[in-house]
Amino acid sequence: MADQVLTKPAQVAAPKGLTWQPRIIGFLCYWCSYTGADMAGTARMKYPANVDIIRLMCSGRIDPELITSAFSHGADGVLVCGCHIGDCHYIAGNHRTMARMPLLKRILLDLGIEDERFRHEWVSAAEGEKFAEIVREMTEQVQRLGPLNHPQIMRDRGVGHGMDLKPWGE
Repeated sequence: MADQVLTKPAQVAAPKGLTWQPRIIGFLCYWCSYTGADMAGTARMKYPANVDIIRLMCSGRIDPELITSAFSHGADGVLVCGCHIGDCHYIAGNHRTMARMPLLKRILLDLGIEDERFRHEWVSAAEGEKFAEIVREMTEQVQRLGPLNHPQIMRDRGVGHGMDLKPWGE
């Protein structure tokens, strides 16, 4: 399922006067954050439709490679949302997330991806308004930064040798 979302082109309509809209991939915990996003939708709260949501059972299952893969497949921003500390349905999954995300943020900076393109938040099932506000804020931040040209950033830094080469056998 993640591959489908990461490879499909963004289908977000640009508001009048703007030609580019950011593509944000959201990795959401099934039990809390996804339910909070669903609450925002069912309550018809207004927020941009820029986030493509990937639902995971627990934010602790988010491998940092998923996030770097999202950026390399064209995401302009990545949002990770999980249960509040102490509320994880898998007991300590969000503790793993709490330890991994700051480290990942440093790695993304080393790769040339601005701090504002990645965001980690705790959102409970009852916090639909908070989810909507996070999406609004992140969309505005990423919009100010402009499109992320990940392949060029990687070439400039000498990372991903052979990215432009065809796979063997083609």
